[in-house]
Amino acid sequence: MRAWNDGLAVSSPPKKQSVNKRGSADAIAKRRAARAFNEMVLGPTSREGDGRTERKRRRMLKELADGATGSGQELKPMDVLLRVQWLLNMGETVESLKKVRPQSITVKVTDALINGVKQLNDAYDFAPEVYRFVGIDDNVLVAAGVVRKKRGPVKARERAVAAAKRGAA
Repeated sequence: MRAWNDGLAVSSPPKKQSVNKRGSADAIAKRRAARAFNEMVLGPTSREGDGRTERKRRRMLKELADGATGSGQELKPMDVLLRVQWLLNMGETVESLKKVRPQSITVKVTDALINGVKQLNDAYDFAPEVYRFVGIDDNVLVAAGVVRKKRGPVKARERAVAAAKRGAA
């Protein structure tokens, strides 16, 4: 953009470019080429076994067990939800997580809680099992629309009556 100063066009100062903290474009290209080459030679491998991911998994499991972060701050319910969901996505099972962090006390059900769970699920789309780790039971999840209520078994007689009504119509 040019500004006019006494009839002369003056250039505005150039915009400052954001600093790339991962290195130059050449360095990035080299890392990508090296990864691609390794996959061609070794075959496709999953990156789940990479050291950083494993260390993060162990750290999150420890934090869930302790109920606090590494710096000693207590985990808030949202922190628990995020950690449990991440661990489930990384292949941990609900049973293994229950051993690490037992289910907490059930939270008192209110309309505000139901609305909060609905908004939270709309934003984050947590798995229904995750909510149990902060004391939210299935009734709240059904009321919030996170899960559908399971239908019980239908008795044979009721099934016959329903079939008869369909046939008579």
